[in-house]
Formats: sequence, structure tokens, C-alpha cells
Amino acid sequence: MPVHSPSLLRRVTPGGWAALAWTAGLAYSFVVLVRLPGEARDEFHRGLWLADANQRALAGCVVASLAGCALLRRRPLTALGLLLAGTVFGAFAMHSSVIDVPLVLGVDVALWYIAAHLTRRQVVLASALAALVLLGYPLGRVLVGFVIGTSTELAVLLTAAVAVLLGNSAGESRRHAAELGESAAARAVAGERLRIARELHDMVAHSIGIVALQAGAARLVLTTQPEAAREALGQVETAGRETLSGLRRMLVALRAAEDDPDTPPPLGPALGLADLDRLAAATTAAGVTVDLRRGGAWSALPPEVDLAAYRVVQEALTNVVRHAGARSCRVTVDCGESEVSVEILDSGGLRATQPGGAGFGLLGMRERVSLLDGSFTAGPRPTGGFRVAATLPLPAGAR
Repeated sequence: MPVHSPSLLRRVTPGGWAALAWTAGLAYSFVVLVRLPGEARDEFHRGLWLADANQRALAGCVVASLAGCALLRRRPLTALGLLLAGTVFGAFAMHSSVIDVPLVLGVDVALWYIAAHLTRRQVVLASALAALVLLGYPLGRVLVGFVIGTSTELAVLLTAAVAVLLGNSAGESRRHAAELGESAAARAVAGERLRIARELHDMVAHSIGIVALQAGAARLVLTTQPEAAREALGQVETAGRETLSGLRRMLVALRAAEDDPDTPPPLGPALGLADLDRLAAATTAAGVTVDLRRGGAWSALPPEVDLAAYRVVQEALTNVVRHAGARSCRVTVDCGESEVSVEILDSGGLRATQPGGAGFGLLGMRERVSLLDGSFTAGPRPTGGFRVAATLPLPAGAR
């Protein structure tokens, strides 16, 4: 799966955003010092030139603020302290009666980052530090008899509070997305385990049923009919080898997927309705004659539908061999333009999946069909025997 590189805006670090915000705020603070076109001449404008003391304060503002921006990701609380110090130096340099809103833009970015990524205790500490500095500056001016801008100070505190709230909201969203990702991953793992268990059950149960039946037949005729016993043992060997081969392919695939999850290995051709002849022959050799009837076009079926239909027939035949006691059964498969219908009929007796028995065959078939939005029914026939039927819808345009 191709990995897309992040956009240009996402490549900017939190410290980079803080530096951009601080630079914009400082530039604005200087722009308002001069008279711009259209402004009245009698308005108070000091010009861009600053006295020596103010230049030193401005240098301290630049050094402290840029250092804070550089440390924001590694040491957020230290970075916030440096940005607050730079804000105070900037206010001294501009002869400001209060810390202006543009000067705290870098501080607001730092507060947002802290609220989004740090613990609640650290967020409270950072908020208290910001409030102490932003309130301490005007209070200090009041104590020495200087004037302050109360409305501007309220606006500064409001921007800081909004930055903390937005950061907290972003952090909650990020944590919620992470929880959803973990939950989705857990569901995917559970679903994959269920799929593997279902595949193993369908493959092994059928083969073991054939093996048990053929081994029993061989034991009964071992002394009286050696040739028949030899043929039955050959069927046992064939079924055992096919099962081991299937298990080996599955284990190799799982191991390869674990080593390289982005490149799943080929598993060979998947089973489908085209393999029903071989399945019917194996079941017939086990002593249950299979009358296979086809209808419609079997080609170009979606792989998941093709496999599900095959597995339903396989599990139904396994139940006939192991539990029905029937000597024959009929399998009808009809592939239409919009759906695939499967029906298995036999004239046997009790099923292990009926009350009093034990097994997961019918449950597994029902789950497999329901995953494809199909319908599944299974139960005794009024005239005796058992009926299993499934209908699997085909996606639009699949044929």
C-alpha cells in the first residue's frame, strides 16, 4: 500500500508554528508604531526607532522567544516560560502599558500544544504559569503607579483560555481516534482468528470424516476383502495428505504475513464451485453417493461467493457422512444473474447439531453466509432426512 507524504502544513513542527505566530505578532507591533497611509496626522505614532534600553529589551525578547520555539516539542513547559519571558521583554521594548494580543500569539500556540499533548497536571501548571505572568505584568505597573490597558489585558487572557480549550479538544479527539484505531485493530484480529478457525474447521472436519469412515470400512473388510480394504486405506492416505498440504499452505501464509504484513503471500488458487466434482467423488468413495446437479453459469463468480458456496456444500456433506447415516444425498447448485443458490438434501437421521448433539458446522455455515448478506436455512424435512439451503447474493455488475 503506497504511503503518502504529509502535506506541507503538516510538516511544520509545533515550534515552527509558534515561531511564525510570534514573528507575525512582533511585526504587527512594529507596524502600528508608524503612521500608515490614510491615518490622521495627529494620531500618536512613535516610529520604528527605539532607544538603547528598548533595543536591549527587544533583543532579549527575540532570544527568549526563539529559544522557546526551538524547545517547544522537547521541553514544552520550559519553552512556555521562555516565550512568556520574551513577551514581557517585548512589552517593555514597545513602551506598552499592557501586554498586547499580538505579542502573546506564540504563547497561545505553546499553550495549545501543551493542552493537546501533555497530562492534565502539566496543563494546569502551564495555565497557572501563563496566568501569573499575564496578570503579574499589569499588576506590577499598577503598584508602581503606571497606567494599564484593562480591556487589552482581558483580551490577552481570553486568547490564552481559548488556546487551552482548543488544545484540550484536539487532545481528546486524538486520544479518541487512537482508541477507535485500537478497537478496530482488535476487531480485525478477532475477525481474522474467526476466519482462520472457520477455514480450519471446514477443511479438517470434512477430511477427518472421510478418514474415519474409510478406516472403519477397511477394518471391517481387512480379512475378507483385502482389495477393498487396500482401496479404503488409499482413500485415507489421500485425504490425510490433502489435509496436511492445506494446513501447511495456511501456516506458511500466516508466517509470511507476520513477517511482512504489507505483502500477503499468494495462497494458490482458492477453492470454489469448480472443485465440487472432486469433493463429490471423495464423499462417494467414503460410502455416501452424491448426486450433483448444476444450473446456470458457474464462471466469473466473485471469489468470496465462490468459496462460501463451496464451504457450505463441503460442511453439509461432512454432516451427512458423519451424522446422517444416509447412503446418498443430492446437491443442487444454481448460479443466476443476481444470486447463487445451494441446496443439500439427504434422507438420513439425527444431526449432531440438533438438540442433544454438539458441533459448530451449522453455526459456521450460517455465519459465513450472513457475512455476505445471504440467507441460510437448515432443518429436518417433513418427509424425513435433512435439508440445508443457502442463497448468496451477487454484487451488482459481478456477472
